Amino acid sequence: MKYFGALLLALPIVISITLFSSPSHAISSCNGPCQTLDDCTGQLICINGRCHDDPNVGTHTCPNTPSPSRGGCRPSGTMHCHGQSYPKYRCSPPVTSFTRATLTNNDFSKGGGSGASECDGRFHKNSELIVALSTGWYAGGSRCGDRIKITSTKTGRSVMAKVVDECDSMNGCDGEHDDDPPCRNNIVDGSNAVWHALGLDIEVGEEDVTWSMA
Repeated sequence: MKYFGALLLALPIVISITLFSSPSHAISSCNGPCQTLDDCTGQLICINGRCHDDPNVGTHTCPNTPSPSRGGCRPSGTMHCHGQSYPKYRCSPPVTSFTRATLTNNDFSKGGGSGASECDGRFHKNSELIVALSTGWYAGGSRCGDRIKITSTKTGRSVMAKVVDECDSMNGCDGEHDDDPPCRNNIVDGSNAVWHALGLDIEVGEEDVTWSMA
């Protein structure tokens, strides 16, 4: 009986510790604090520690969402090839802590179809964790050698990869670009190693990812 009484006295303490120590996951709305993409409600994303509209989606829930430039990223003309018209871009969506992108696959080796990497003028093994970025994100080579963190929205896996090349969003449909049309402005073109590290099937061709500067 004495032990039972002691148990009853200790029970409220245990309950209090459980309630106050259990992890909580706050959901923030417009301009609310955030650290990860999941901290923001709806289609909002975390930009500079605050929840804002995603510039890629084009929603206008929040009145003070940062904008990369007046009017956003607009095409810089079009290119006609293969019987189709393709937009050309000098810009890309703004880089945030969770920049949404489309992951494609590139063969960086000699004879793989594309030329030597823009950053170093070299070919690379596809076993290397390397990527090419759309022209706007490549930023004239200013990100050459930088490492970015890529996360798959399908598998949840992340990988660090090195920027070695540009995925040209202004030029294409010629021998230099393996007769491919201009790259879209939201592309992270990854090596085989990047796809494998993210647990993705290269045969699918394209996957949704997010990326940020490491």
